[in-house]
Amino acid sequence: MKSVYHQVLSLLFVLSSLQINQLTEACSCALSHPQEAYCNSDIVIRAKVVGKKLLKDGPFGTMRYTIKQMKMYKGFEKIQHVQHIYTDASESLCGVKFDINKYQYLITGRVFDGKVYTGLCNFNERWERLSLAQKKGINHRYQLGCNCRIKPCHYPPCFVTSKNECLWTDMLSNFGYPGYQSRHYACIQQKEGYCSWYRGMTTRDNTTDP
Repeated sequence: MKSVYHQVLSLLFVLSSLQINQLTEACSCALSHPQEAYCNSDIVIRAKVVGKKLLKDGPFGTMRYTIKQMKMYKGFEKIQHVQHIYTDASESLCGVKFDINKYQYLITGRVFDGKVYTGLCNFNERWERLSLAQKKGINHRYQLGCNCRIKPCHYPPCFVTSKNECLWTDMLSNFGYPGYQSRHYACIQQKEGYCSWYRGMTTRDNTTDP
């Protein structure tokens, strides 16, 4: 009888260990260029996080962040003004954590039932950490390339296979991700229908804040 009891306990321990490992390793995100994050998002805003509340609506709950929206770059047709951002409370489930009353953030997300949801696989970054090219991309350039496809190159040789592709090679550089193309280039569709990397005018003037 004892042996059966110990076997059951052992089985329960193994199952609980597997569940814990699954939870801790559950969040896995593919690398994406900021332009892809912009184009694939319903909402793109700049905001300051001013409060948070844990909603106990599941095994781990949902974190509701209250924000002060500074500017909306995308999503006017879905929500006129965003007051709350929702994310999983657990980082293992790709929940994202924001500092309260400290920074302005670029926040991207999807809209479900009138609520904005975001996570670690979305592009969320402190505004001052963005390059000037990224800020300009978010303001207007990225939307010019949403019909383009950014093709990642992980192992050479890599080639574009259609005219609407831009080859993304940041992963091959010694600098890693985010790399030079991520921080300084947008994939823009040209008049002929071809897509190509575009940097625009280079400047050290970082005083403009799109």
